[in-house]
Amino acid sequence: MPDVKLNNGLKMPLLGFGTYGLRGELCQQSVADAIASGYRLIDTAKVYGNEEEVGKAIKQSGIDRKQLFVTSKLWVDDAGYENAKKGFEETLRKLGLEYLDLYLIHRPRGDVKGSWKAMEELYNQGKIKAIGISNFDSAQMADLLSYAKIKPAVNQIETHAYFQQINDYNVLKKHNIQMQAWAPFAEGRNGLFTNEVLTQIAKKYGKTTAQVSLRWHYQRGIVAIPRSSQKGHIIENLDIFDFKLDTADLKAIEKLDLNKTQFPEWS
Repeated sequence: MPDVKLNNGLKMPLLGFGTYGLRGELCQQSVADAIASGYRLIDTAKVYGNEEEVGKAIKQSGIDRKQLFVTSKLWVDDAGYENAKKGFEETLRKLGLEYLDLYLIHRPRGDVKGSWKAMEELYNQGKIKAIGISNFDSAQMADLLSYAKIKPAVNQIETHAYFQQINDYNVLKKHNIQMQAWAPFAEGRNGLFTNEVLTQIAKKYGKTTAQVSLRWHYQRGIVAIPRSSQKGHIIENLDIFDFKLDTADLKAIEKLDLNKTQFPEWS
């Protein structure tokens, strides 16, 4: 699995497995399938309500913990210095792990400054290998950077062909903060899986529109975390390293940008 070096030197896989919407036994089985298929980056969050199942799947896999890159996120309810520390310990307990590779502030709400201070301390204690943010726009990130002693390593934001986040992409590059895409397929909204441009590109390489979408993220240096509960799709989503989108493909995909969220209910 190709990886990227974060701004603190930590290596992060460029393709991972997302778990949003997966619960119970289905979540545990899906994560176990993903690890068995070769995924090493597993992404979860307190608000997904599946940290225990993710932890069980990690244990079940038998993979050396050092080979895995596990991400979770601090929810809004746990914002603030003391609450963030408690929230982190709860996440660690549910996952059954001794440390996290990456811990993100899930949304820029509540006492972000207090949360970040707590996360910096946990980072300095070695309980988190890298700290970052999620769903922060450029202005919100600039505010955090004004007081942060440790720069965020990652910003995880909605990114896909219909919402390419060009401005954030450039700002994050400038600050050497890794961009990570949630919903790299836009969850199929607005007909992404049957989009004519993506379908034609997919035919050209004997691939699927999903694989073309993931390859597009990969070639732009964006870490994507596709989610699936179907083993065939879990394996298929990994198979993106034997072809390359050319300049014409990239320009065609660039034109698909609607420059607006496909998830207004989450804004």
